[in-house]
Amino acid sequence: MDWPGRRPTSAWQTAIVRSFSQVDVFTTEFLLGNPVAVVHDAEGISTEQMAAFARWTNLSETTYLLPPADPSADYRLRIFTPGRELPFAGHPTLGSCRAWLEAGGVPKRDGRIVQECGAGLIPIRQDGARLAFAAPPLVRGGPVDADDVAQLARGLGVQLDQVVDAQWVDNGPGWVAVLLDSAETVLSTKPDADALGEFSDVGVVGPWPDGGEIAFELRAFVNEGTGVWEDPVTGSLNASVAQWLIGSGRAAESYVAQQGTAMGRRGRVHLSRLDDDVWVGGDTVVGITGTVIL
Repeated sequence: MDWPGRRPTSAWQTAIVRSFSQVDVFTTEFLLGNPVAVVHDAEGISTEQMAAFARWTNLSETTYLLPPADPSADYRLRIFTPGRELPFAGHPTLGSCRAWLEAGGVPKRDGRIVQECGAGLIPIRQDGARLAFAAPPLVRGGPVDADDVAQLARGLGVQLDQVVDAQWVDNGPGWVAVLLDSAETVLSTKPDADALGEFSDVGVVGPWPDGGEIAFELRAFVNEGTGVWEDPVTGSLNASVAQWLIGSGRAAESYVAQQGTAMGRRGRVHLSRLDDDVWVGGDTVVGITGTVIL
């Protein structure tokens, strides 16, 4: 297919019209969560094209729905940021699942969907209108060295005595998490790319006072070499932070986290431990449907 005034290259000569959705995740109200762009029926799209479209959407993630390679999965998902492909990410998992269901996808098992992605098979359960995924195992865990904690504090613009603990919580993107003394301190952080240095994916979490609906405030900072950008609501970070906080006794077996406040969003992430799994749940709103030429 050709476009007036544009000479197609070989990478784009097989472009066809495909269904497209944009889903707002971790919110009940469109525009207040974290959007993900979802391309349906993505067979035949090259990796180069996928990466180029992700750069063009300029969202934190763009995903591509594909037939599964594993017979136990319902679909396969590839996940791209504007700068790289990820093996796993949380809000794209829930948003892409919602798009797949809205487009007529029927799971092999009622009430349970299995997503295949770079991190393996991710179970997703339907809890009424809300979707929840089982947190994948960590690629890297354990405490952060004292020198690195000091660097993270400088990079986040907080005092060292405001840092309660820090832990590697990498489930694919590369997360390191810093537990601060309060939600107010989380909201006051001012990350500096140069001071953060080699730390590319940094999450901060702090408690709200007991007795309220929200237990913790989170922020997620990504440093890709061109400055730090903030992700509005981050499923993968909430997943691994919940594994850490619940496992260490710092959080209840079930709690609600808030994210996106500093950006004018109203993200709500529902975390719970059931048996041996931590489940990450959130509401999803399909805000845009249409077609894209890829």
